[in-house]
Amino acid sequence: MEKEMEERAKRRLDEKTVIHGLLREDGVIVSSSEDIEGLTSRGYGTSKNGDLILTFPEALYLLSKGILEVKDEKTDEKVSFEDLLERARSFNEDAWVKYLIYRDLRSRGYFVREGFGFGVDFRVYKRGEYGKSAAAYLVLGIREGQPIVVEELARVLTRVQSLKKNLILSVINRRGEIVYYSVSRLSFM
Repeated sequence: MEKEMEERAKRRLDEKTVIHGLLREDGVIVSSSEDIEGLTSRGYGTSKNGDLILTFPEALYLLSKGILEVKDEKTDEKVSFEDLLERARSFNEDAWVKYLIYRDLRSRGYFVREGFGFGVDFRVYKRGEYGKSAAAYLVLGIREGQPIVVEELARVLTRVQSLKKNLILSVINRRGEIVYYSVSRLSFM
């Protein structure tokens, strides 16, 4: 029975059946158990109290694909992509950059989850490895021309390497193109 429910939920996502979510202060909440199953099987959201909480990049991505419809919890009005982006920007001024990086990684077939903190934006799993092993890459996103303190980058790199992960620096240029750089420690002898 559970396997059958999971297959139906996956079919709904494949058929682009609209999933309904409610915009709250900290993200978008999905309550339908069938929708939750379909989204979690594809690496979206975090379960909390029987609901699924989508981060802003996840919700923006699903909304842009026509998979998710979001209503404001307080007004019950439909939320547009631009409105959701503005709400995301109220939490993080780099919400647009994070969304573009998230969208690019997802379009390349990677499973992308929210970062651990300590300066990392996303955890990225190798193709086919989500749910089977830990994330292989930790991604830090910045805009082209955005200053980054070398000591801060070194601190993040040390932490990432202590977790036996690869640090990827994703730089988004003014045209919205993203270039990925693998970051490693260079030592001179």
